[in-house]
Amino acid sequence: MTLSSPATRTRYVGSPAWEYADDMAYAASEARQELLDTVAEATDELGEALASLGAAYEQLDEESGDRLEQQLFRPVQAAYGRARRTHAAFASRHGLPDRTFEPAAAGAPSHGVRGFLDLALEAVERADGTLAELQDSMRPVEVGDAELRAGLAGVRELIGPLPDRARELLRRWGR
Repeated sequence: MTLSSPATRTRYVGSPAWEYADDMAYAASEARQELLDTVAEATDELGEALASLGAAYEQLDEESGDRLEQQLFRPVQAAYGRARRTHAAFASRHGLPDRTFEPAAAGAPSHGVRGFLDLALEAVERADGTLAELQDSMRPVEVGDAELRAGLAGVRELIGPLPDRARELLRRWGR
């Protein structure tokens, strides 16, 4: 006999082993879906950062825009691509539904360069926080997926230095 809630499912003495195995399979499937949803959340945040950086770029002169592209846009774009590939590969390996990531809207031009950079950094920091929390939870280890762990680490490595780079650019531009 099992209870209906997956969180309260336990194997009772005398219950068939297949019920316990079904419960474990369900719990593992649910854990994988939660992981996938968390990776998608962080990926969406990186998409928001890209949109904001693109809007900031449009308001800059060519030299400043090139610097923004090199220091911030390209690393966020690489992290976004890595997060999307990590999401898709994990979903494929575990027979879970993949999803399409739609481009995010940047917002009104009245935000200005500093406003767009602030929005981008907030999104990057939310993505990094989400991924850090996921890694700290040990859930990627529990599902036994080394490729997922490597993908998460790669994304965090790409976005880790961005807040300092953004502050340096803002200091240089005096905005």
